[in-house]
Amino acid sequence: MKQSNLALQDYTEIPEVQISPKDGKLAFVHISVAFFAFLLGILGGLLQGLARGGMIQLPSWLGYYQILTAHGVLLALVFTTYIIFGFFFAGMSKTHGAFSDGLRKLAWISFFITTIGTVMAATMILANEASVLYTFYAPLQAHFIYYIGLTLFIVGTWVAGATIMAHYFKWRKLNPGQPSPLFGFMATATIILWIVAGLGVAATVLGQMLPWALGYTDEINVLLSRTLFWYFGHPLVYFWIMPAYMVWYLVIPKVIGGRLFSGSLARLAFVLFLLFSIPVGFHHQLMEAGITEFWKYVQTILTFVVVVPSLLTAFSIFATFEQTGREKGGKGLFSWLKKLPWGDVRFFAPFMGMLIFIPAGAGGLINASFQLNAVIHNTLWVVGHFHLTVGTTVVLTFFGMAFWLIPLVTGRKLTKFMNRSGIVTTWLWTIGMFFMSGAMHILGLFGAPRRTAYTTYQDHPQALSWFEGIFASHVTVALGGVILTAAGLLMFYNFVYLAWFAPKGETEFPITPDPDDTPHTPAILENWKLWIGIAVVLILFAYTIPIYDMIVNAPPGSPTFNNLIR
Repeated sequence: MKQSNLALQDYTEIPEVQISPKDGKLAFVHISVAFFAFLLGILGGLLQGLARGGMIQLPSWLGYYQILTAHGVLLALVFTTYIIFGFFFAGMSKTHGAFSDGLRKLAWISFFITTIGTVMAATMILANEASVLYTFYAPLQAHFIYYIGLTLFIVGTWVAGATIMAHYFKWRKLNPGQPSPLFGFMATATIILWIVAGLGVAATVLGQMLPWALGYTDEINVLLSRTLFWYFGHPLVYFWIMPAYMVWYLVIPKVIGGRLFSGSLARLAFVLFLLFSIPVGFHHQLMEAGITEFWKYVQTILTFVVVVPSLLTAFSIFATFEQTGREKGGKGLFSWLKKLPWGDVRFFAPFMGMLIFIPAGAGGLINASFQLNAVIHNTLWVVGHFHLTVGTTVVLTFFGMAFWLIPLVTGRKLTKFMNRSGIVTTWLWTIGMFFMSGAMHILGLFGAPRRTAYTTYQDHPQALSWFEGIFASHVTVALGGVILTAAGLLMFYNFVYLAWFAPKGETEFPITPDPDDTPHTPAILENWKLWIGIAVVLILFAYTIPIYDMIVNAPPGSPTFNNLIR
């Protein structure tokens, strides 16, 4: 075990190729905004958990749904988006060369547009003028500045995505006939997914919600707005997961001292994500009236197809682990596991995320099954599932990434002390999520609803049981939230230390060597026109007729509700 415990070493390797310092600065400002949003988001989550558990009473100037909205937006949208683009800018500079001055200027413009939008939206939430929850469901209405902020946020990320894709296609133009670096291929697939999915939320915000909030219309088509949101909302999950998969595919093999099992398999998985993760939003609306059973059935089938690239990823990554362990001398059925660097936070944190993705993925199959979804729909089960997938799998992967990415872009190095702190952070986060998400899942099966503040429903026996259970209790949820907050505060400390106080030095950008099958990569996998065309056809097939019906045969629109959230 000692030979694979990288925590016993100082991280002083001198990388062969550094990223451009200017690109590193661009990446660092994105990561910094991400972690400051993370700090505010976890504090909001702590207050939310304690208030829902009946353990504290919020002051009159702070509303439960206000902090619920802040928690969701800051963590699910702001933290993830900024850290993903920080990762992308650094990775593209490493694998495709430094950005040109023109593209870098465009990237800075995108950062300012996104940040202005973030500040506008966050200000309205803090002013209790946009307590519309993470999903900003109509007919709950926010201040028009909130919707403008969301619009700027999305547009800013589109500009950033265009910058990265321009850099990728420039490399391809300069290297005709060669398989592109895996990092650029995967980043491009993720950004195309993000841009195409963002069209839905842009349509509902600009075409419905903003005119509605400005008073140009008195009513809103609720079903249409929710459909357009979930057209965006489900692929948003893959916008989070695909960069985490990039760390698994591209970074972890290098960290463990091995080589990715198959590059072609990795490319195929990302193509499948692009094709099948968008036309599946109806599985979030299985209980909604106004959508026919046929179209729900079609999108449910497509939802189960999305499981395939995740299974391909599981096979590829664990094959990489076994291949590397056996190359290092592992014998027998499972002894190769001992050869993996369990003491290295760069591996351990993402691995714990992978492990937890197994029950998280199983929960996703339940959510997408009509009969089972009828049991858990709109209950805390859904919240528990969300915290396993994004709040654990993605977040722990990003934690592990941060321990080499932050010192890389700040000219510092990861020390033994920081590595141990990262291991502690990972354990605390995992334990806290076990209590919080586990209790949420069970409470959901017992009927506890989501999106509600503390209430005993006039002391109904069923509701009282949600506060008195041994494990299935709102108190257990709050306890897990306290442990998660401790882990989050420690991670924010890790960020501050790695960014400004760690010893000066050089840190490796751990990118796996080209897999053995790279020269034999099928050219069709790089045919973006084909894959985008197929994706568009699938989207048109899955959404054209239902959306047409929602518009032509729309019932009377709903009036505004904005006093229920005060």
